[in-house]
Amino acid sequence: MNFFIKNYSKVKIFSSYFLIFLFLVTSSCSVPKFAQPKKVDPSIPVDAKQRARKNIEEGRGVSLKGAFGGRKGTNYEFSTSNPLWRASLEIIDFMPLTTVDYSGGIIITDWYNDSNNANDSIKITVRFLSTEIQSNSIKVIVHNKKCKTNEVCSINEIDSNIKFELQRSILAKAATLELESKKSKK
Repeated sequence: MNFFIKNYSKVKIFSSYFLIFLFLVTSSCSVPKFAQPKKVDPSIPVDAKQRARKNIEEGRGVSLKGAFGGRKGTNYEFSTSNPLWRASLEIIDFMPLTTVDYSGGIIITDWYNDSNNANDSIKITVRFLSTEIQSNSIKVIVHNKKCKTNEVCSINEIDSNIKFELQRSILAKAATLELESKKSKK
């Protein structure tokens, strides 16, 4: 019986210490700042459709109405309102496109060959560096793929007349589109 009394007092002391420890640990706990809920701006609508409509009205979104001329206040950096972008798409419209990224400012075509030589293909990349109509606003990269009969292909970037003609054509078309746009605004 003496054994139980000694152990009972040890258990009582241990449980007291444990409760004190548990109290200290839980009372000092708080939610970390990154997990705390953010204060919600009351001017932002809760409903997703209303939020999307508000973003479009403020020019922070894309709508079909705005893209096709229904509203003239939005300025998209690399969209249909950019003459360089439109000119580039019009110049290379005969080629299949693999990547067209408005926000990244890049157009990449698929491999293209004419029917004369099936083993020789080109791929064109147009990068937009600025929205200004200047020679340093776009970078045209042309890759050439030559395949042999056993399907061993070599791909190289080429610095040929195609590159310079494309750049010249895009800039000329963009200048024409910009003039037409200015005339239509008057």
